Amino acid sequence: MRWYQAIDGYCERVGVAYWAEPINALTNLAFILAALVMWRRSADEGWARLLSAVLGIIGIGSFLFHTHAQVWAALADTVPILLFILIYIFAINRQAWKLSPWRALGVTALFFPYAGLTVPLFQRFDALGGSAGYAPVPLLIVIYAVLLRKRAPDLAVGLTIGAGILIVSLTFRTLDAPLCDRVPMGTHFMWHLLNAVMLGWMIEVYLRARLGKNPS
Repeated sequence: MRWYQAIDGYCERVGVAYWAEPINALTNLAFILAALVMWRRSADEGWARLLSAVLGIIGIGSFLFHTHAQVWAALADTVPILLFILIYIFAINRQAWKLSPWRALGVTALFFPYAGLTVPLFQRFDALGGSAGYAPVPLLIVIYAVLLRKRAPDLAVGLTIGAGILIVSLTFRTLDAPLCDRVPMGTHFMWHLLNAVMLGWMIEVYLRARLGKNPS
């Protein structure tokens, strides 16, 4: 693998300079802010604090990607996102379904065949472009919400809101290239801002489920 191969995947980037994507780079501060807010709110809730820490790492990784724009930085961007997803699924499996650690881990591992089946399906829609790899995530959140609507209705509502925010966020990510001629800065920065809100909200939803509070 060519770790230092340049990647030019976003409208804002028009060169190879470190600050070629200033808006995309600086809007990652939203992840850091959301992480700090949720860290303070999480108190002694271990999984919520872990998710908050990973949320901060997501911001750092995305900043590295939108400044260095190389293969290694792309991994620094995407791996923490995957880690957040897996930790969240595990935590929800433990909290909502009351699964043992090993069973929760087994159900969490099903995310990989789920992604393997659904990503190719979403890739059939050319309009999604590079967002096809993320499209299975809001679908999975909705599936959890539907399954939990009777068992944990408040949690289901919170998850549905999170899925809605993520769908809007994905829309901005998808429109970055198509609108590039009319919006020179692109729309990818909105993916950062909305995702920071969404991920912080998802931690809040889990935290309130742990504390037995209504997330709506």
